[in-house]
Amino acid sequence: MAEFTRQRGKRQEDNGLGSVLDLLLANARLVLGVSGAAVLAIATLAVKRLIDRATSPRDEEDPKAEQKTLEESWQDLALIKATPKPPKRQRREDLSEPLLSPAQLPAPEPRVCSAPPETSCVDSSPPRCLTLQEKLLSCYSSWPALPEVRVSLTLKLARSICAQLQNFLRSKCPELPFGSLFLSGPLLDGLGALATNHVHFMLPVVLDTTLWSLIPGEDTVVRNPQYWMIKRTDLEYFPRGCSPWDRFIVGQYLSSNVLNETLHKMLVASINWPAIGSLLGSVIHPVVASQELKLEVKHDQEELDITLFPVVEMEDKVLLAAPPEGLVENLWLESFYRAEVSKVKELDSRDSGSRQHCLHILNSICSSHPALHKLSGSPLTHIILHLSATSLDWAEESLADRFQQVLEELVGYLEKGVLPSYFNHKINLFCELSEEEIDDMGFMLYRAISEPDLLLKEK
Repeated sequence: MAEFTRQRGKRQEDNGLGSVLDLLLANARLVLGVSGAAVLAIATLAVKRLIDRATSPRDEEDPKAEQKTLEESWQDLALIKATPKPPKRQRREDLSEPLLSPAQLPAPEPRVCSAPPETSCVDSSPPRCLTLQEKLLSCYSSWPALPEVRVSLTLKLARSICAQLQNFLRSKCPELPFGSLFLSGPLLDGLGALATNHVHFMLPVVLDTTLWSLIPGEDTVVRNPQYWMIKRTDLEYFPRGCSPWDRFIVGQYLSSNVLNETLHKMLVASINWPAIGSLLGSVIHPVVASQELKLEVKHDQEELDITLFPVVEMEDKVLLAAPPEGLVENLWLESFYRAEVSKVKELDSRDSGSRQHCLHILNSICSSHPALHKLSGSPLTHIILHLSATSLDWAEESLADRFQQVLEELVGYLEKGVLPSYFNHKINLFCELSEEEIDDMGFMLYRAISEPDLLLKEK
């Protein structure tokens, strides 16, 4: 009975809302005119759809219905924004003079040309409209290239700091078989770095494969295929102490958290950064508050951010000590960055394609856009790799078509809330995005499909 009363009350509210909207639309033409009424009708329809979705119960068991609702929301918002504004009304300065209706407007007097009949009154041609292809090439060429002097200085400084850190680890922890530190990131890999102020230090953790094994991500506590666990094996035959990394074990697993905490203490309290900085003509500060292993470097007018990642390579996997936020420990994040760079370059070299060109444009747009910055980097690379399997023409002449296609593919993946990794389809690269972030990205890209200038004008 209570359910019936609730439903009846809801129908009455809906009927009441419908009556108000009908009355408003019925009188809109008299008050606003034909154009104003059309605008009001479209806006009212879109708002009514949003109200209906907000008041109606969600069907959690039907993901297709939820996907359709999300897409219609982007369409409704785009429809409201794209609707032309009604023409301004004639201002009545003299109330005694009646307003002229469109049919009563006097015809403009013909203009008399003083030029001879054989010549045209207007010699200048209308401005030429640029195609999307021309806009992309112009936009890309107008971006300032990173000065080679700055790049060279940044890399030289980073390598010097890397060498100092390597020497410290070998002298402080000679029992730990760390591999040789090396640099990584777009600045070194040639994928069109947008700035010179960020470099990764990769610190190899060398494991004896007879004493350690990998646990797939699906079998971990987070059930995420991108995170792995590294288990200590054969403890009954090779007890603790047989491996130098046993001091970082938590519950038979090599803990990325414990390793990071140990390295963080070294960076903050053990290394004499003022002395190293003075030697290199720089000021070096470890970031104390960050959970990541970060260094901030200032050298003359240059600033450099360095992030240190312990990395394990086993069974063709590259695992970073970058566990997810929260109370979960021991997890290692699988990284595809090296494979991404290698695959994009391989495909471009095979057909002289413009994938790197397209990726540079998209990364530059998304990294500076408030709603799209989380799409820059790996997600865009995987989108292009997915497209390369179906769209074979990546010549520079097809740059606009591929750019447009990337936007369409992104909207499709955002509607589903799933972007599968190119190298492992079980991994969803959108899993850490919130519904609000997905909605904002989807709406922006949905509009940009028909209006690419919405993105290009940001640059």
